[in-house]
Formats: sequence, C-alpha cells, structure tokens
Amino acid sequence: MWRRPAWQVLRQFVRHNSDPVTSLVLERSMNRVQLLGRVGQDPIMRQVEGKNPVTIFSLATNEMWRTGDSEESQGALLFLCTLGDISQKTTWHRISVFRPGLRDVTYQYVRKGSRIFVEGKIDYGEYTDKNNVRRQATTIIADNVIFLSD
Repeated sequence: MWRRPAWQVLRQFVRHNSDPVTSLVLERSMNRVQLLGRVGQDPIMRQVEGKNPVTIFSLATNEMWRTGDSEESQGALLFLCTLGDISQKTTWHRISVFRPGLRDVTYQYVRKGSRIFVEGKIDYGEYTDKNNVRRQATTIIADNVIFLSD
C-alpha cells in the first residue's frame, strides 16, 4: 500500500538525463509574501530614464515572543503560569509598487505610520550606487496593497 505512492513521489523528484522529455518538464514553484505592518516613510516615486516608474516605501513588521522558563501547575480551578521576559524584533522591508493604478493610489494615499497589508513577491537584485559600488537589494514587489484603519 505504501510502496506505490512513495515510488510515485520519488519518481517526480528524480530526473533521468537519458530522457530528453523529462528534462524539459517545468517545475512548479511559488514566490508569495504577505506582510502586515506600519509604513516607515512617505512613499517616493522614482523613474530611471526609459524604465517603468515605481513607488517605493518602507514597511515595518514586528514579532514578539516570550523567553525564559515557564512553569505550569493546576489545582482547584487555579492555573498558574510564570513566564519570562517578552522579546521583540522589528524587521524593515522595502516595498516597490510597479502596477500603474496601484502605484499611483499608493503614492497618493499611503503615509508614514499607516497600517497596511501588502501581498507580493520577494525579489533579490543588484544595483550600482553613486560611488560605483555594487550593492545587493531585497525588495517586495507588491501586487496588492490594502489600507487598514487603526
């Protein structure tokens, strides 16, 4: 019972170089990001000569967790829980909006401190700065930006 499904799964991942048809099969993959956070700066619109304009802004996401040991004891409807300190981390994300309608609405309405939800894909690239130094850049290319009330 288990051998047949396992063989089918294994067969999907193993590629044979002798079979040219198998080597032409495209893999399915996914590059999706969802972020909920606060805008760190008012958006700016940029356009490099001959290329598409883009709206760029930063977005902060925050995560919190408890550290330390926890002890739990239960007795006669009493639940005691001693927890350690709370730690947090803020991560900053560069958001780029290329879609024409979304780009313009984002530039017009997103402001520093706004709480927004962003859907898109992560992109890694390289650029040369003013001093001709090559730098790495990670950006989220937004497909959707949803404005949330506070």
